[in-house]
Amino acid sequence: MSVVAGIDEAGYGPLLGPLVVSTAAIALPASQISADMWELLAPAVAKRRSRRKQAVHIADSKKVFTRGGDNALAPLERGVLTMLAARGVRPASLRGLLKVVAPGALEHMDEYPWYAGADLPLPRCADETVVPHTGNALGVAMKDAGLALSAMRSEVVFVGEYNRTVAATQNKSVTLFDVNSRLLYYLWGKLWKEGDGLARIYADRLGGRKRYLGPLQRVLAGCSFKVLEESDTLSGYRITDGPRTVELFYGVEFDRHHLTVAFASMVSKYLRELFMEIINAWWARHVPDLAPTAGYYTDGKRFLEQIAPAIEALGVDISLIQRSR
Repeated sequence: MSVVAGIDEAGYGPLLGPLVVSTAAIALPASQISADMWELLAPAVAKRRSRRKQAVHIADSKKVFTRGGDNALAPLERGVLTMLAARGVRPASLRGLLKVVAPGALEHMDEYPWYAGADLPLPRCADETVVPHTGNALGVAMKDAGLALSAMRSEVVFVGEYNRTVAATQNKSVTLFDVNSRLLYYLWGKLWKEGDGLARIYADRLGGRKRYLGPLQRVLAGCSFKVLEESDTLSGYRITDGPRTVELFYGVEFDRHHLTVAFASMVSKYLRELFMEIINAWWARHVPDLAPTAGYYTDGKRFLEQIAPAIEALGVDISLIQRSR
């Protein structure tokens, strides 16, 4: 058996809310390591929106989630919860979901007034009667194709930690690489659960960086490295750890070509949207007529201006709310 993993983020650019970076890994027969997983799993999954009720949309989160409307979150939520259901996991709340995919976030949530004690029942928008059916269909398709979701993990970087890390590194892309490194550590213990076959990891390029050899050698000390390519569009490395080999690629638009990257993107976006829902609800209780925000720069500034009197009155540390860069 081999493994193909993807890493992608949501929330790298906003002024407010967490940065979320996720990974998903799928084990599959070695002969299928370069196969199109959308084709392997059709018709249970669709790369584009489908009218088939049992076809779940797995794609870059920007294509699955469009802001606006009461039910905007439903397609994104349905995709994430369906994949979990196919694995036999059906979280009933945000904290239940975090326990499965982002246990580290649970350790820090209560440091923030808006997250402290907060939880959200799931699903928020998706039809709770449909998810088990789509999950069952996807589970059958994965079994028939010899595929299995072997690993899934998210790193949720709340604003306070984000600001401390950026202050220490003085570089946003270095901060993002540090978070990605946590996921590499996690994946390293999961990649060969099914044997010593070749593993591939595809990750979104970090802040335009082209060369990753030095940082990777520090993260994965003791491994041997070979540079496969370092170009404007792709950076690739073959990493040998004893009898085991990983090919790690950083590039652009991997979510269009690799289902694991697309799904990691969806998980990251879904978690970030749930945390933004909590933030908006908490501040709305303290500021009348406050319009919700997605946290991006222009509207984030508007939101900060509106909550400024409440920040002062409540004695809230601004470094827990607003990113430094």
